[in-house]
Amino acid sequence: MSKRERRTFSAEFKLQVAQMIREQGLSVSEVCRNMKLGETGVRRWLAQADEEAAGRPGLGKPLTPEQQRIRQLEAENKQLPGDVDILKKHRPSLPASFDELPVRRATAQEGRSCRAR
Repeated sequence: MSKRERRTFSAEFKLQVAQMIREQGLSVSEVCRNMKLGETGVRRWLAQADEEAAGRPGLGKPLTPEQQRIRQLEAENKQLPGDVDILKKHRPSLPASFDELPVRRATAQEGRSCRAR
């Protein structure tokens, strides 16, 4: 018995199949037969598309570009507090405040040489 290789489909393809079923009134089994797809997967795509159309995040990978962007922004927002904490940490190589920075005063000789330029 040989194993069939698992197929992958893009989010755009899944959304097109779901829209075809909803807009053209075709049955899931008919579309699956014609396109050689599994019914369980297509029903999952339909449920995902319905959730996203209602403005809720679905369970799987987002299908619509809007939901994809929302997921991306949520992931970035999740990472931001960690980035802020890293930036707030005191680094031993840097002074704790600007008051501790050594101030080098220019001598009269250096001051004249700068003006002459």
